[in-house]
Amino acid sequence: MQQTKIKMKYTLILILSFLSFTLFAQKPCEYTANVSDSIGTYKSTTEYLISEKIFAGNSNYIFYSLALTDGLPTLNVQFIQKSKDFMKVNCFDKDSRIYLQLQNGKIVTLVHVDQDNCGTMIRDDKGYDNRVKSGIFMFQKDNYEDLKISPVSIMRIKYSTDNVDYVFKKEFTSELDGKVYRPETYFIDNIRCIQ
Repeated sequence: MQQTKIKMKYTLILILSFLSFTLFAQKPCEYTANVSDSIGTYKSTTEYLISEKIFAGNSNYIFYSLALTDGLPTLNVQFIQKSKDFMKVNCFDKDSRIYLQLQNGKIVTLVHVDQDNCGTMIRDDKGYDNRVKSGIFMFQKDNYEDLKISPVSIMRIKYSTDNVDYVFKKEFTSELDGKVYRPETYFIDNIRCIQ
């Protein structure tokens, strides 16, 4: 009987230690904007590299940031393409969607705000064409909670004329800035920043 109580006590101490370590191990939220005034409230997390593809002189980057505008959570997605060759144009329209396939088997759908956007082309001094395109996607209430607990394995983007799939890596070191990124757990690590 005494040994059982001691084992339970040690088990409880281990559980509490693990929980406190987990709670304090989270990184603090970093914001590029956090404003509250008479017009409303707005906060946006810093941009985070989700995908990087560099091959044969072409570069493609996808960045995420989360925003909360007067209580409405959104995902801001920015695409940067750099190439000396022809770049295919994929546009966002009112029917555009992002589908996130989670590792628990569920699919989370995000709906694009009703703004047509094909990006902006900029030529740099080295002769590269750079296309910058942004999209704002709204979360739906039905699967929002699943993003907090399950990693993302695949992102499908439905453009106005095409669908493109991106496989998320567990972790990669960016050639752009040398930092380590963890796309699979982006929402698990950051969605709390806009609640």
